Amino acid sequence: MATNTSYMQIPQTLFASIDMGTSSFKLLIIRAYPNGKFLTIDTLKQPVILGRDLSSSCSISTQSQARSVESLLMFRDIIQSHNISRDHTRAVATAAVRAAENKDEFVERVREKVGFEVDVLTGEQEAKFVYMGVLQFLPVFDRLVLSVDIGGGSTEFVIGKRGKVVFCESVNLGHVSLSEKFGTCSGNFEEVLKMREYVRMVILEFGLVEKVKEGGFEVAVGSSGTIRAIEKAVVSGYDRDFVDNVGDFGGCKRDWRLSRGELKGIVERLCCGGDGEVERVRRERFFKRRSEFIVAGAVLLDEIFELLGIEEMEVSGYGLGEGIVADSLAKVFDGYDLNANARWRSVVRLAMRFNNKKRVKAGAQCASIAKDIFEGLRKCDKLYNNQVKLIASFEDKDLEYLEAACLLHNIGHFTSKKGYHKQSCHIIMNGDHLYGYSTDEIKLIALLTRFHRKKFPRSHHAFLEEFPEQAKQKFRVLCAIIRLSVILQQNDCVNLRGVDFFHSYEGFKLVIKEARDQPYLPGSSQPTLDNIEAELEKELEHFKKIFKQELLVVGSSSSSNDRKDKFPCERDADHL
Repeated sequence: MATNTSYMQIPQTLFASIDMGTSSFKLLIIRAYPNGKFLTIDTLKQPVILGRDLSSSCSISTQSQARSVESLLMFRDIIQSHNISRDHTRAVATAAVRAAENKDEFVERVREKVGFEVDVLTGEQEAKFVYMGVLQFLPVFDRLVLSVDIGGGSTEFVIGKRGKVVFCESVNLGHVSLSEKFGTCSGNFEEVLKMREYVRMVILEFGLVEKVKEGGFEVAVGSSGTIRAIEKAVVSGYDRDFVDNVGDFGGCKRDWRLSRGELKGIVERLCCGGDGEVERVRRERFFKRRSEFIVAGAVLLDEIFELLGIEEMEVSGYGLGEGIVADSLAKVFDGYDLNANARWRSVVRLAMRFNNKKRVKAGAQCASIAKDIFEGLRKCDKLYNNQVKLIASFEDKDLEYLEAACLLHNIGHFTSKKGYHKQSCHIIMNGDHLYGYSTDEIKLIALLTRFHRKKFPRSHHAFLEEFPEQAKQKFRVLCAIIRLSVILQQNDCVNLRGVDFFHSYEGFKLVIKEARDQPYLPGSSQPTLDNIEAELEKELEHFKKIFKQELLVVGSSSSSNDRKDKFPCERDADHL
């Protein structure tokens, strides 16, 4: 399926959202297109925990304000390193700031110290953005959706269909506020009962059960970090007594759904597993920073299932942050469609199903590098050899295949590091994961992951027998791009800003943008092109065979006074 508008004509746009939540502050950077395509470039989370202040007073303390400013200054530096404009940066605050008596003072301090204009969301606004985020991840646009988002200080409920909110409610129940009120409750049956009774009382006082049952819903969706953590615990077997690789979510295949029975198994383990040292360590290994609040979050979710009659809940990898970006897109691009590009979302879901956050981010970085190279090649319209004629024939969907393969190239790590490229290919080819792609398109994406490393595919390779001759040539070009992109990304010598790729009479040149998001640690060595000389040399040989011209790779610092690492030539390449 080809897109109606050229990628070369659609501006890629970076957006940043900052969610100043009750338990943590979260930064999200997304490359987005008006056609609905999302690519998460970077995420960062800081455990500020404003909710502790509100348990003892109604104000945000001076210490918490200082921690907040420190975290936001870090976020600002990262946003500036990506050259994201103020118009495309949005900071929002939720329950803790919303409830604080000194919220105006806090917002003003952030404005003075950091320069961010903070939008303190109402509960209804927060619920709406959560629903918009869900629509960017799950194919539920045409269904009547009940979305549940458990935060640190409140839980948002929203019922929507086709992008329109039918009903929404923000209830003053959160995993931080409940933990501050009742403690961790692990192994304390009486305190768990008190917490359950309190949760039921608050939900019933809001009249939530009647309101939800009156409107009804077709599918329930959970979108918060707490719900995602519980779903991970189900898949990893946290409720079992003996589990291999406890807490290793990198090897965890996501199901993106949670049944009532599975939830009860996790809740029982959390509440009745005991409060001894062994169980505490086990809980911390699984839930890490969230372990302090996970019991309250699980009990709260269990009561929501019971009171609202939920038997199964789908789990969204996106939530408030992505919803804020979607809302910004709707303001920037006229006619933005919340349901656009459904098939690309299936690529994202597959990447997130088999990968941890680190590998998802690596895939996104690889896709960004590959896109820069691809678009640089398409601009080489003044050359007249056969290979450039082939490049000129590339369509927008070819870039989509390349980006999809980059995002999925490392999902085979789920089974084993050895031969993971073959496993990645197998997963794509033998699972009903990618929606809206033809069999041939899926095969092409799978083979790009298969040949992103090790042997370079020959044009007469058995895997390519069914491809027409031009398709074989295109495949080898895309293969050369993804292989080069993976090597550069894995060496960490390329930051998220990508690369510049162009051509002159002497050949091709790839300039690496080496400005860093964070300084190097004392005593650590800065990665350079020398670190990957052998691997890079092999790929440059493949590139030369395909394009009949050399490719020069150089490193370019953000400072004009910094030295440049050059490979493979010792001569100065700046005149190219």
